[in-house]
Amino acid sequence: MSVRIGQGYDVHAFGDGDHVVLGGVRVAHERGVLAHSDGDVVLHALCDAMLGALALGDIGRHFPPSDPQWKGADSRAFVRHCDALLRARGWRVGNADVTVVCEHPKIGPHAEAMRACIAGDLGIGVDAVSVKATTSERLGFTGREEGIAAQAVVLLVRADTLA
Repeated sequence: MSVRIGQGYDVHAFGDGDHVVLGGVRVAHERGVLAHSDGDVVLHALCDAMLGALALGDIGRHFPPSDPQWKGADSRAFVRHCDALLRARGWRVGNADVTVVCEHPKIGPHAEAMRACIAGDLGIGVDAVSVKATTSERLGFTGREEGIAAQAVVLLVRADTLA
């Protein structure tokens, strides 16, 4: 098989703070997130999608919250690690599609910066990375603005099939 598909999902509750990190980008917000690392739901969902596509477990297996070395960690390091695992096995991300679910902060003004950050960390073109958002129409924990969620889908391609 020359392609694999993976999907990922992550959620963090809001807590004290004045910003969130999404897709590697610091976004001003009236709240932060409760998390062991920087709590970047976009990159955590992306990592789970990448790992899942090759049946390599989940982000918690590779970066357990019980391990103090990951306290406050930059999730971009997680993405680069997952990408290295893929490449060592002869795969690379063909494209990634991420959806952020929240009422606030607004994602649109930051989506291009997130796309550029993700593409750079994966060594792929920005045109292969989609970051978009939706609300939950004020329903559920995201609708009540208790937290933020993201889901990601990736297509992996065999590196030897690329031109």
